[in-house]
Amino acid sequence: MVNLEWYRTFKAIYKTGTLTGAAEALFISQPGVSLHLGSLEAYVGYKLFDRTGRKMIPTERGKVLFNAVSEPLTKLEDVEKNFQKSTEKHTPTISVGMCFETFQTTLEQYVSTLPFNLIISFGEYPEMLDQLDKGILDLIITPKKGTSPNILHEAFSSEQIILVGGRNVDRDSFKELLKTKDFKEIEGWLKQEKWYGTTGDMEHLFQFWLLNFGHKPNFRPNYIVPNLNSIIRCLKGGIGLAVVPDFLCKNEIESGEVKLIWEGEKKLENTLYFGCRKQTMYQNEIDHIKGLFREMMSRNEGIIV
Repeated sequence: MVNLEWYRTFKAIYKTGTLTGAAEALFISQPGVSLHLGSLEAYVGYKLFDRTGRKMIPTERGKVLFNAVSEPLTKLEDVEKNFQKSTEKHTPTISVGMCFETFQTTLEQYVSTLPFNLIISFGEYPEMLDQLDKGILDLIITPKKGTSPNILHEAFSSEQIILVGGRNVDRDSFKELLKTKDFKEIEGWLKQEKWYGTTGDMEHLFQFWLLNFGHKPNFRPNYIVPNLNSIIRCLKGGIGLAVVPDFLCKNEIESGEVKLIWEGEKKLENTLYFGCRKQTMYQNEIDHIKGLFREMMSRNEGIIV
């Protein structure tokens, strides 16, 4: 079944004559416009535009299709506008992407207070950047910047990646070993311990090991659990090691349920960014969510919790 947004994009391209103009009119990215047009052309089975430089010249079949859909689409858009005006209040919906752990420790507690509808999406950072560029997501929280000219990145905090362990881990003997600066022995001591990892993301462990030992870890974790929050809960059992962002276990370290074992000979820190498109119709809602994150930062001395 054809997607109505494909026709809306087709009409915008026809009216503006360029992919860029259509993207600006619809408040979505140019790749998103291209994706809609490509999908519609594949659906109908023929080209709708000839591309001449930056201009999009409608083909004869494109002209026929425009004449067929333009008036019904305009009527449908009018119905949509009138329906919105007739309701007591139109509630916007925005889509936000971030990692599962960040959502649990930050935005989850505020969801019921938001004055707008919210769709939360979890995924890998490259995927979320691509979805933001295509207009599928409206805001992302990410430690990685994309390269699309349509996306704005705003640094707002940082996280440190640290080595933590259960309360029964012999941290004192490890500290004595650190004084020797014998990193082969240090690595050997760490590899003898039990390790936790997650099914989807081992990047923190890889980066930490590479920075401090010059190579990726040559062992597999003993226990693979669903996410980083699960690791913190498991460490409360007393044994094991893991490499995690500091904000996830700040409270557990302060309470003594989890031990800070090592920050690394070289500290590994990530800058956290808000990512959003340069043009959006949901700026007020995005600013509201940004404000919640900043409020949490100020309460926790600049560290997101």
